[in-house]
Amino acid sequence: MVSTTKTILTPLSTTASRSFKPPAPTCRFFFLHNSHFSSNSSIKLSHSRCTTHRCLSINSAIKTEELSRETSLSTASSSEESKPTILVSEKLGSAGIDLLRKFGNVDCSYDISSEDLQKKIASCDALIVRSGTKVTREVLEAGKGRLKVVGRAGVGIDNVDLQAATEFGCLVVNAPTANTIAAAEHGIALLAAMARNVSQADASMKAGKWQRNKYVGVSMVGKTLGVLGFGKVGSEVARRAKGLGMCVIAHDPYAPVDRARAIGVELVSFDQAISSADFISTHVPLTPNTKNMFNDDTFEKMKKGVRIINVARGGVIDEDALLRALDSGKVAQAAIDVFAEEPPSKDCKLVKNEKVIVTPHLGASTKEAQEGVAIEIAEAVIDALKGELSATAVNAPMVPPEVLSELAPYVLLAEKLGSIAVQLVSGGDGIRSVKVAYKSAKGPDDMDTRLLRAMITKGIIEPISTSYINLVNADFVAKQKGLRINEARVVVDTYPQLPIHSIQLKISHVDSKFAGAVSDNGEISIEGRVRYGVPHLTRVGSFSVDVSLEGSLILCRQVDQPGMIGQVGKILGDQNVNVSFMSVGRTGKREQAIMAIGVDEAPNKEALKKIGEVSAIEESVFLKL
Repeated sequence: MVSTTKTILTPLSTTASRSFKPPAPTCRFFFLHNSHFSSNSSIKLSHSRCTTHRCLSINSAIKTEELSRETSLSTASSSEESKPTILVSEKLGSAGIDLLRKFGNVDCSYDISSEDLQKKIASCDALIVRSGTKVTREVLEAGKGRLKVVGRAGVGIDNVDLQAATEFGCLVVNAPTANTIAAAEHGIALLAAMARNVSQADASMKAGKWQRNKYVGVSMVGKTLGVLGFGKVGSEVARRAKGLGMCVIAHDPYAPVDRARAIGVELVSFDQAISSADFISTHVPLTPNTKNMFNDDTFEKMKKGVRIINVARGGVIDEDALLRALDSGKVAQAAIDVFAEEPPSKDCKLVKNEKVIVTPHLGASTKEAQEGVAIEIAEAVIDALKGELSATAVNAPMVPPEVLSELAPYVLLAEKLGSIAVQLVSGGDGIRSVKVAYKSAKGPDDMDTRLLRAMITKGIIEPISTSYINLVNADFVAKQKGLRINEARVVVDTYPQLPIHSIQLKISHVDSKFAGAVSDNGEISIEGRVRYGVPHLTRVGSFSVDVSLEGSLILCRQVDQPGMIGQVGKILGDQNVNVSFMSVGRTGKREQAIMAIGVDEAPNKEALKKIGEVSAIEESVFLKL
């Protein structure tokens, strides 16, 4: 067995494989079609026509002057036509518009209807939107292959059909950094206004009242602020809260410990953060894993009288559960800038609650932030139109059909393994390093693993991040998150016609939610392979298993004994949860074993609790795939 190890951090490094051949110049745009607006072509045209002028007879001076004037006008017209057309459908800062106009023909058609957008888009090379314009499949289809890039002036891309954009060969870019300070400042503004009842006292005075005793606030000095999500905005909020004399703790599985310590912040578990904090400020993205993460159960774990701030995403907080917590006194106050439905209905109880301060999604609404976003998105769109790779690309470039055909099942396996790995991690310093071993009969130099590495990164980061991972930005985002992917190509004696025999992931220096996944050397270790075109999990820790990675998965570590499958199956059956497969791996007869159960539906908490209470089961974990 021969092992070759390479550490890769450079985005799109071609050193990953000696056999990898860079695309020909005509393919440098990936799925951005070859440009028809080359400045060189207009320069050559001008030189050619000047030569024609020099060949004209002196006796034709008058005609030459007329021809020169016509040629000048024709060249100018040709130059304009050769520039890309950029449609801006919502108001954008003037600095961004100026940059775009230097590069292309800009059409500012604000508040355009969907029907008119579909008519206009057929003659456009780029489209820039904010959150109001819906870039649907119909809009992208109307682009007729000419639309090369959609720029979202902001972070969220819920209004863009990413799947359709990729299908139609359209790159999607966003502007994720320019509004960081504005959002952090707004979070602090809401925190202070809530603590001192500024909004309520202002409304009271405007109503002609003087109620000093009613609006006595609380001090922030010495209080504990729990920051959930220690990324760009969360860390800036923490920095400012420290300046106000607050004790700051934070939860984020990817936050570097040294970065947190540098500003005096302690990284803790999620439960510790919500149970210890006097104020909680959330800065997590809205993903399937974070949707309604603040619910009845979460509020129950908090201190009585806690205060909540949300300037992140609507939907992270279950608004009905928050109302119940406010009514019971568990939550003393809340300050909300974002809502599950925007704008909220006129009879929204949360908006009308006197204990709640609300603002209409103003997190990024400063003049400076708006100009910054405009510049950032303009630069990203221009770079994309030039055919340059963008670090803020949020959908994948097209992959050659032959490569997709060969790697398609392994791409899914890589993402699933990444997703399982991150769900097995609990606490510690966060994931800093992942070891990946690709086992194959092919030589190390015959494998280009960039796509697989990107999908592993996607599975690890995307469930708890605003980042959208693809081949373009995977290495960049991993480096930004402080995540190092160490890859090893291992030659094994197996079928040479298979691109890859198996993929193994190991994560060290972390705690695990499931001790059975920890190998003898203390690392979380999982391995998988493709069988009959379907990804399978083949090893968990030191245990061999064989489970199809479809639906969701329950892992149970138990003492091997008769009746275990029946007991767990009955619990799931009583809850109407359909079992798709079961597999048991054991160290020996009547010794330690792992039972892997595939389920079509997510079991409820009661079912999972009952499984955990089975006497021979030592631990269990539910994994959403």
